[in-house]
Amino acid sequence: MTTTTERMKTAAVTDEFDLAAPAYDRLVASSPGYHRDLRTSARRLFLPNRGADQVLVDLGCGTGASTAALAREYPMARIVGVDSSEGMLRQAEAKGWPSSVGFHLARAQDLTPEWAEEVVGGPADAVFASYLVRNVPDPDAFLARVRALLRPGGRLALHEYSVADSASARAVWSAVCWGVVIPAGRALTGRDDLFRYLWRSVLDFDGRAALLERMRAAGLGAVASAPMPGWRYGITHTFVGARP
Repeated sequence: MTTTTERMKTAAVTDEFDLAAPAYDRLVASSPGYHRDLRTSARRLFLPNRGADQVLVDLGCGTGASTAALAREYPMARIVGVDSSEGMLRQAEAKGWPSSVGFHLARAQDLTPEWAEEVVGGPADAVFASYLVRNVPDPDAFLARVRALLRPGGRLALHEYSVADSASARAVWSAVCWGVVIPAGRALTGRDDLFRYLWRSVLDFDGRAALLERMRAAGLGAVASAPMPGWRYGITHTFVGARP
């Protein structure tokens, strides 16, 4: 991992998300399949009865795209979105949500069982984290924290980029970033720091096998992964596990 990428994860990446927040929804709207893929990963939690009597925590919820995916797949669940960026949360909260959806400002890697007791009334039935584990300074500590938030049998789904195991995936990812994502981000926000970081952070991050091993080492069981279809095949994946 580059020193610049490590440094961004400690604080600057949150500042960059704050700055990008007003344009973020327009940026992801230009990405074919972005919202569909989030719904695919949400479905892979396989929660029963449309989420009835279930509490879901959406870590790194951003402007609410992942929250919307969870609410669509599990309309009977209570959902709490969590993000460390005030700007992104403002965008999320400004949208129309049912009373079963709420938002909370916090760093995901700092959450504890005591937080879960206070905010959601006890351990979560499921945790969803999209494009987050790659951005925390210590992924192992983060996964251990997530395990502690879950009730026994509770499920985790990570929706994440992972290209380290495939030279072709790395090449496609770089081509998409430099041909589309970085120029579009610069045009919409007037800067490209966040989008250059996005490109580099994905290249520096775990391959699929390494992330699955991290999940096992954090005490999660029944770990598995599945790719997204289309051009994101081999680039974007769902990683699932459960607290034994």
